[in-house]
Amino acid sequence: MSKPEFVYVTYIETTPEKLWHALTDGDFTQRYWFGARLRSDWKPGSSFEMVRSDGSVSDAGKVVEYDPPRRLAYTFVNQSEKYKNELPALATFVLEPYGKLVKLTLTHQGFADGSKFFQGISKGWPAILSSLKSILETGQPLEIPYAALNM
Repeated sequence: MSKPEFVYVTYIETTPEKLWHALTDGDFTQRYWFGARLRSDWKPGSSFEMVRSDGSVSDAGKVVEYDPPRRLAYTFVNQSEKYKNELPALATFVLEPYGKLVKLTLTHQGFADGSKFFQGISKGWPAILSSLKSILETGQPLEIPYAALNM
């Protein structure tokens, strides 16, 4: 049996450079990622963290690939008690320009069968990436209540 894999594809009216900035700049991520700030120096092998507004780390992992503005990959897993036995899974972003659009493909893989973390990201990624698309196209993120995700 194959392991669970999450794939999400969207087209965003922006440039690859602006989308790359939105994916890697901590100040920008706070605007669409439920207040979480991504923190890393983005060198392969470096640590990767999602930092809440109170300074606590919600998710942590390692940078695997950094090829601006084409490919970004990092592992991470939520640090809460709920996911304490989960292994970090790999999230890979591929950016492909198509005229005034950028095709963004996210593949999140490497989950064990029955992974609770896989269930959580399957609800979280669509909300996060929809808000990212909205902010890049309209200047405003979506206001999706975190509680709506039932994570």
